[in-house]
Order: sequence, then structure tokens, then C-alpha cells
Amino acid sequence: MPALERLPYWKMYLKTPKYMSSIFPFSLALFLFIAMTFSTPNQAQTTSLSYLALGDSYTIGEGVGLEDRYPMQLVREWNKTAKIPFTAPLIIAKTGWTVDELEAGIQTSTTAAEGYDLVTLLIGVNNQYRGRSVESFAVDFEKMLQRAIAFAKGDKSRVIVLSIPDWGVTPFAAQKGIDPDQVAKAINAYNITKKEICEKQGIQFIDITDDYRMEGGLPEGVVEDQLHPSKLIYGQWTGKLLAALKKINF
Repeated sequence: MPALERLPYWKMYLKTPKYMSSIFPFSLALFLFIAMTFSTPNQAQTTSLSYLALGDSYTIGEGVGLEDRYPMQLVREWNKTAKIPFTAPLIIAKTGWTVDELEAGIQTSTTAAEGYDLVTLLIGVNNQYRGRSVESFAVDFEKMLQRAIAFAKGDKSRVIVLSIPDWGVTPFAAQKGIDPDQVAKAINAYNITKKEICEKQGIQFIDITDDYRMEGGLPEGVVEDQLHPSKLIYGQWTGKLLAALKKINF
């Protein structure tokens, strides 16, 4: 038998059937498409962050300017150095609101269907001020906390609860003849309940009460009504929130 001719590899390639040579460019194009699809970041998630602040007079900033409210200060400070900035926060809060009134306020507000990247909750002082029981507050607060979690797209790491400031240290309380010890006792009971519920749900709880008891009654710590915090106090709260935000993986 005659010896078989051994062709060089480059000649073998030239003899490759036409259908094989047409598959190679198609496969290369498909590979590049898949690689680009999975390596391209989701711009909708990384362009900006959204923030919902829920609460009462302490959140709406009774007596201070719009830009001095703690949610506004928080966004401003975060955006100075953050790679992903926050847009302007949505604040659902009103002076005098109890937890159930906050719920009613949420129901009449327009909120984003897709939820929020951050939700803060500071509520309860008016429940205490009106003499409502800690037990009834616990029921209402737990429901509101579930609301906050839902607004945060179910991500509990994106929800932050702040403790209730002790208004008994303010000049307003002194002028009204309020017993600061009684107020402190009631506020403590409320905050213990809030903290226990947060721990049970795995929600971060920030204490602002201890510092407020030292500075909330000072002339520079209150606004004109001698009851509500000044922008300096809100700045302190902002600092604590900012430290917490830096630990969140946005």
C-alpha cells in the first residue's frame, strides 16, 4: 500500500470543511456576548441610593431649618466622600405623631414601590408623652418595624432604629413643673422595649438618649420652643448614623 500523505497543520486547516470554519466566528461572538453581559454592572443599582426617614418631630426637625434635620445632614455628610451618593431623603414624619399616627401618615403618602436602600425609624416619644402603656407601644412598634423592613426590601441590615430622647431634661419640662425622674423612668422603659424588639428582629439600634441627657437641656441644645433639639444635637445623631452607614454594604 502507498504511504499516507501527512499534511502540515496549516494545510489541514485549509482543508477543514466549510461548515466548521463558519462555526468558529459564531462561537467567538457568543462567548464575547456572554462575557460582556455578566461583567457589566447594574447601573440602576449603583448610580444612587434612596433613603426613607420615618418618625415624629425629631425626624421632621421641629424648630430647625430644612437642611438641619438629621436625615438631610446625614445625606449631606455621606455624599461628601461616598462613591455612591444618596438622593434627597423622603421624610414621613410630623410633630406629635404616635406610632399609629405614623402608620396613618404612611398610608396617605406616596412611597417608592421598589423600596429604599436605607430606612431609619425614630418614634415613640408621643406615645410616652400621652401616657400610653409600654405594652401597647410594643405591639405598635413591632408592627411599624416590620413596615420599615418591608420598605428596605426585606434587608434588615438597611434598617436603623434610634432610641427615644429624654425630653425631661429640657427647659420646657422644667417650666411645666415636670418631674424629670418620672420622665426618665418612662423613657427608659420604652427604650428597653424598643431595643429588645430590635434585637429579636436583628435590627441595628442606636442609643442617642444617654448623650442627649447631658446636652439636650443646654441653651445650645434646644430651639426656640425650649423643647426640641437644635441642629447641633441633630449633628451628633448624624455622626452616629454615619458611622453605622459606613459598615453597610451598599
